Amino acid sequence: MNNFQMYRQIMSPGWTLGWTWAKKEVIWSMVGAQATDQGDCSNFKGNIPHCCKRNPTVVDLLPGVPKTQQYSDCCKGGVLASWGQEPTAAVSSFQLSVGLSGTSNTTVALPQNFFLLGPGPGYTCSAATIVSPSVFFSSDGKRKTQAMMSWTVTCSYSQMLVSKNPSCCVSLSSFYNSKITPCPSCSCGCQNNENTSCVMSNSRISSVVKPSTSMLECTSHMCPIRVHWHVKANYKEYWRVKITVTNFNYRKNFTLWTLVAQHPNLNNVTRVYSFLYKSLMLFNTLNDTAMFYGNKKYNDMLLEAGLNGNVQSEILLGKDMSRFTLEHGWGFPSRIYFDGDECVMPPPDSYPSLPNSAPFSPTASSTPAIFLILILLAFRCSLF
Repeated sequence: MNNFQMYRQIMSPGWTLGWTWAKKEVIWSMVGAQATDQGDCSNFKGNIPHCCKRNPTVVDLLPGVPKTQQYSDCCKGGVLASWGQEPTAAVSSFQLSVGLSGTSNTTVALPQNFFLLGPGPGYTCSAATIVSPSVFFSSDGKRKTQAMMSWTVTCSYSQMLVSKNPSCCVSLSSFYNSKITPCPSCSCGCQNNENTSCVMSNSRISSVVKPSTSMLECTSHMCPIRVHWHVKANYKEYWRVKITVTNFNYRKNFTLWTLVAQHPNLNNVTRVYSFLYKSLMLFNTLNDTAMFYGNKKYNDMLLEAGLNGNVQSEILLGKDMSRFTLEHGWGFPSRIYFDGDECVMPPPDSYPSLPNSAPFSPTASSTPAIFLILILLAFRCSLF
């Protein structure tokens, strides 16, 4: 299983893969993963299959299982990094021995109705397609063997299948304006919506919320994630931005999170202080997109809402004097994505503006000059 998505990972509790057998196949044994339900194996005596269900559901094993149950690229609790983060961690594998399926590529029938949860809904899988047989090399690389038969299934993600509402929003601020532009109201839903429930930040959550209900903190935007972009400083050759990601979900940690930003100056990132950074060349001639993610075992997990439910970093960017400006909201991003989902941006006319960005008025600008002339004339008259 390869996760080719550049900035969407599969986080804990991990992936779930399922399909429907074409005939009466059973899974005799499995390494690197396990079926969640054995099913009815009463027809077998002696050796009992690992799974007899016609539509098995498979999950990854947890780290630390005995080596006899492991397989290459397995046992990560179903967590897959995005391809942009770490390609070697974006792969998961397992092996199963199938019975009652046939013994040649003419008698084996392709499974059907594949589905993938990662970990929730959102993925739609294609039908299995026969491809060239997989090739395997011996440990010394001198011998090559190939599979009897191989097929591939492609699963595509759609945010609309997860929720009709967005999952994140963006707020803005700057050093040159005391105004803070908040997330737009009801970005991800409204508090008075019967389908949306929340808890106050100072409430005793465990005593007032049932386990089956939402655990979002009550906010004006009602988003699980808020990304705050702050233009912090302006130097001669550089300028500085601070990004803070806040989790408002009291029951969910975000493992291997990713943040993608689009801004024309992201082609000249000088230093990123607390996050890891990777430039994303989405187009050959346009380099305005960057991906940020956490350092392993330091801040690669965004904890649940509360005192520690945020991650933050500062970014130092080099200036291109031919186009750098702080006017008209140029210092703010055009798009933000969190875990692959596009976040709701504030309307451009609400961005913090420069103090001297008021429209030029000939009348207003000429008044101080006339007043100064009158003072000078009065002073000259007083000398005589």
